[in-house]
Amino acid sequence: METPAQKTGTTPAFMLDSRQAWIRLALALVIGSIGSVGMWSVVVVLPVVQADFAATRGAASLAFTLAMLGFGLGGVATGKLTDRFGIVAAIGSGVGLIGLGYLGAGLSTALWQFNLMHFVIGAGASATFGPLMAEASHWFLRYRGVAVSIAATGNYLGGTIWPPLVNWSTQSYGWRVTHVAIGAFCVVSMALVLALLRARMGGHVVATHMAAPPPKIDLQLPTNTLTALLCIAAIACCVAMAMPQVHIVAYCGDLGYGVARGAEMLSLMLACGIISRIGSGFLADRIGGIATLLIGAVAQGAALLFYLFFDSLVSLYVISAMFGLFQGGIVPAYAIIVREAMPAREAATRVGIVIMASVVGMSLGGWISGLIFDATGSYAAAFLNGIGWNALNVAIMAALLLRARRRGGGSRVAMA
Repeated sequence: METPAQKTGTTPAFMLDSRQAWIRLALALVIGSIGSVGMWSVVVVLPVVQADFAATRGAASLAFTLAMLGFGLGGVATGKLTDRFGIVAAIGSGVGLIGLGYLGAGLSTALWQFNLMHFVIGAGASATFGPLMAEASHWFLRYRGVAVSIAATGNYLGGTIWPPLVNWSTQSYGWRVTHVAIGAFCVVSMALVLALLRARMGGHVVATHMAAPPPKIDLQLPTNTLTALLCIAAIACCVAMAMPQVHIVAYCGDLGYGVARGAEMLSLMLACGIISRIGSGFLADRIGGIATLLIGAVAQGAALLFYLFFDSLVSLYVISAMFGLFQGGIVPAYAIIVREAMPAREAATRVGIVIMASVVGMSLGGWISGLIFDATGSYAAAFLNGIGWNALNVAIMAALLLRARRRGGGSRVAMA
């Protein structure tokens, strides 16, 4: 229950789970939706940029790899920045990097410059994901799971909104003008929304975690050990997650259905992921982050298993929708676990570290699946590989659930 004492210390009037908290969360969602353009624009312009620079597909694809690398490393750096100076400073730095990266990409005269600028773009975009999830966790207690999931949904909303806009602008004005325009729009719009967020947080925007609620569960593990376990689990689950997300388009092409069908399945997967993220937030508020992640991981493994036995066009659409519904809430659950089990003063840094591990898992999973396909000529072994990695994640989460005890009461955390 919310009490007058449960204030974050940002303003005298602010209370957890209040109307003011929901307004902050709405502003954070807008910021996350805009800033996530850095994860999606390069996918849209890849063929045009490749042709313009007369490069190979592999050389042009390095832009996405560097964007992911910047996203992972930037998440740790902006997480530390958030813990020390506050979310406004972290997002402000991210806005500057996004603007600089897109301007540099639009003005690049060589492919290596374009690729390098996407490392900057990815680093800037990272401020609008992990740090925002951690910060949202400080504004809520009763609805913390929902809040963290909503903050994370900005990434998927951006994936729904930005690609068609980037494609239209590229076709109409060219990729260079598009990149400069994206940078200008992001700087102006995000700065305005960030100013509104800062006003809602009052004058004490440096450390909202100072009076945030303490951890709710005790896993009887040192913080560094728990962080390492969560990183291993994140890598494992995202290696499994990457198989359908990265290769579903190519898989449909190999089956003779065409890449357009695969692209539709990927869009369906991401759309269902939005539903999953919100739903998992509600579930986490009832049973906790660890149990929620465990359920999602088991369900994700089941969906991967279905891919092995069913490959008709209709069944692939159904399974892809199921996969989106199952996996969408997994990554935000890590942020919820961090907040439930670790001190608030270092939540953003720890979330950033785990998110970086998930990025490593996605990159590794996409690459390994391709290698397995090259070696076997089929994706069946790649799906089995994903199921094996997913089982490791399930095992870690099950072990943590067995160790979890509520602080103060000493009783185990039950899935109820």
